[in-house]
Amino acid sequence: MKIEKKDLGKSQFELAVEMTYDELKPFYEQGAKNVSREVKIDGFRPGNVPIDILRQKIGDMTILEEAANLAIHKNIDQILKDNIERQIVGQPKVEITKLAPGNPLEFKIIVAVLPEIKLGEYKDLKIKKKEVKVEDEEINKILNDLREMRVKEILSDEEVKDGDKVLVDLAMFLDKVPVEGGQGKDAAIVVGKDYIVPGFDKKIIGAKKGDVREFELPYPADFHMKNLAGKMVDFRVTIKEVYKRELPALDDDFASAFGLKKFEDFKNNVKKSVVDQKDKEAEQVLEKEILGKILEKTRINDLPEMLIEHESHNMVHELEHTIAEQGGKFEDYLASIKKTHDQLMLDLLPEAVKRVKASLLIREIAERENIKVEEEEVEKHVAEMKKHYHDNQEVLKKLHSPEYLNYVYNVFASKKVVNKLKEWNVEK
Repeated sequence: MKIEKKDLGKSQFELAVEMTYDELKPFYEQGAKNVSREVKIDGFRPGNVPIDILRQKIGDMTILEEAANLAIHKNIDQILKDNIERQIVGQPKVEITKLAPGNPLEFKIIVAVLPEIKLGEYKDLKIKKKEVKVEDEEINKILNDLREMRVKEILSDEEVKDGDKVLVDLAMFLDKVPVEGGQGKDAAIVVGKDYIVPGFDKKIIGAKKGDVREFELPYPADFHMKNLAGKMVDFRVTIKEVYKRELPALDDDFASAFGLKKFEDFKNNVKKSVVDQKDKEAEQVLEKEILGKILEKTRINDLPEMLIEHESHNMVHELEHTIAEQGGKFEDYLASIKKTHDQLMLDLLPEAVKRVKASLLIREIAERENIKVEEEEVEKHVAEMKKHYHDNQEVLKKLHSPEYLNYVYNVFASKKVVNKLKEWNVEK
């Protein structure tokens, strides 16, 4: 077997391999057996067709292609081990370049390897964590939003007042021409909250069911719809129904609806949730700052394109998952931002580069500091996941796959490194 190695740059190598016909021969018989399982020939059971008859039926090249694939599969690990010194990332790409009866087999293997990293200073960076503050206004807004969720609406014959909910039929005109998308039936308006355009709700105060109000209002110059921005628009509004809204008092009875006896305890719980969320966000900002400062002092030579592409694919999948969890469709999201799937991938590349660099940095520090994940930690996690997904056979199968176990190991290792980096670099 003859092998020529070529450095392609960007942490990629090409191995041009030539296997003699004699080296390929041992795989020919097994290749014929494999192919015969897929070919139906009268008088013979699948997998038991004599080679000569099989060649007459389908030709020699099909058998030869199967033999070549078997030979490559059998030898590729040893070829890579003998010729690539640095750690390989991702899956090697294999391409057969020459295959003919009685001739040597020639194929190329292209691999990406971990780039060389010259690690900068990663301790004693004296970084301060942002102080978490929660203002009373934030808590009051959440409490008022919760009140709105439990509002009682009572049909009324009285005239419209501030705070009422009103159902209206709406028509909008620009220079006496109906505005596209500006016509609506049974639109709900809460008086006191800006609707459509500032000042709209004030124009219907004092009206009753069945009344029609006609008026004009200017649209802000920076309005997102350019055909309306800075224009005076005419409105015709028909009052369909009026509802008086009764908001619950913020008291112990209100707290009981959320499983607590005292309103003060409920308010404290709301505040704690806000503090916890802000603290989580502050931790994420802190981690980014630490990794960013270390990366500024670190040199990473030639990131493999394969790693960047893989990470950008991961980011798209994460986005798809998030949108699906929120009940949306990814196609609708792409339409809303006016991007194709490939354009979105391109937009994500700069962030993908940052994430790949951060991942390589964490890996390098883990090796230098001998930070490891014990097998028991991974097993404990898998056991917990089994309990959680005990009735989902598809998930249970994946829990012991090498890909998932490797993913868990990497996540745990990253957490350990990041925690150490905080310990070393954050001022108390």
